[in-house]
Amino acid sequence: MTDILEDLRWRGLIAQSTDETALRDAVTAGPITLYCGFDPTAPSLHIGNLVQILTVRRLQLAGHRPLALVGGATGLIGDPKMTGERTLNAPEVVAGWVERIRRQIEPLLDFDGPAAARMVNNLDWTAPMSAIDFLRDVGKHYRLGTMLAKDTVARRLNSDQGISFTEFSYQILQGMDYLELHRRYGATLQTGGNDQWGNLLSGVELIRKVTQSQVHALTTPLITKADGTKFGKTETGTVWLDPELTSPYAFYQFWLNADDADVVGYLKVFTFRSHEEIDTLERAVAERPAAREAQRTLAADVTALVHGEEATAKVVTASQALFGRGNLADLDEPTVAAALAEIPRTEGAVGAQVVDLMAASGLVPSKGAARRAVSEGGAYLNNVKLVDEAAELRSEDLLHGRWALLRRGKRTLAVVDVCP
Repeated sequence: MTDILEDLRWRGLIAQSTDETALRDAVTAGPITLYCGFDPTAPSLHIGNLVQILTVRRLQLAGHRPLALVGGATGLIGDPKMTGERTLNAPEVVAGWVERIRRQIEPLLDFDGPAAARMVNNLDWTAPMSAIDFLRDVGKHYRLGTMLAKDTVARRLNSDQGISFTEFSYQILQGMDYLELHRRYGATLQTGGNDQWGNLLSGVELIRKVTQSQVHALTTPLITKADGTKFGKTETGTVWLDPELTSPYAFYQFWLNADDADVVGYLKVFTFRSHEEIDTLERAVAERPAAREAQRTLAADVTALVHGEEATAKVVTASQALFGRGNLADLDEPTVAAALAEIPRTEGAVGAQVVDLMAASGLVPSKGAARRAVSEGGAYLNNVKLVDEAAELRSEDLLHGRWALLRRGKRTLAVVDVCP
């Protein structure tokens, strides 16, 4: 337990703390109860949220007791954004998202043993509270000057759109959550992303005023990419934890495509590899970058954490099969569909000449270039080398009766969609 803060710092997971010396004394003295909150403002968590879940898991592995709060109440309002008011979702929609998000968090924490995790929902204590009770028992402890100084609030007030009282009150609700969890379960630490620092302090101050107790807050840095582009986004959008929104294959590929400049940092934050293992992988990046050993380790570890070992084995097999190191016909239809989803494609039909399809898909610039690729031994249909420039697409070539994979050289791919 005494080494957990040093491990978090080594992994780059400490941005701000209310009093790190006092927190270190607390975790050294014995197990503490901590909490982290997740608002259901979308049907799924994304990989930015994964930073918080795994940070909580690290603290649990060090012997501390986590509370995972899914905000059925705060999710009805939403944390203020810099860009403007959130759209308020219907209560039944938010309730459905609460359950989906609970199911995403639960496999990543341990709910048995002396450091067993507990799922909580702030709607349980917020819904029964009257407006008068809220204003008298909680609101009286807040000062407008402090609330107005919060960065997001200040920016929104100076914008054309302003900020509603609904979103302005969010920081009070989150502070009340910390107070309630402190009372019910003895929570003395709240963790969150660094953009939540003001909201975390809200709870720390409320507990101090109401109970005169000292509690703690700890934030993690927002994850960034070395090239300045936004972490957690691809050309097709956000990388979600829900396999229906981001397939396990696409999830695996996101991590596999990590830049050399980013991969070691991602290994520290998103995997449970030891310091020694990560140091070894860092040397591999420097000495053998083409092998992408660190990226393959990262992709396999994070995909297994989120989607399980079986799904990870399927996507690894699919990833290898796309480039000739496996049999495409052995893959099930959902895995093939996910693997082919982001590859350039063209429509085709049984009986079409393969060289025509190669040109139509953009795999080669012309039919002449396609013929040359065949004659030089660099053209493949479903990983089988083409030897006949006049070859036609046959029904037996189709994967699950729908697709054919074309490849030029080792890594240039295209898909033929065949309509039934």
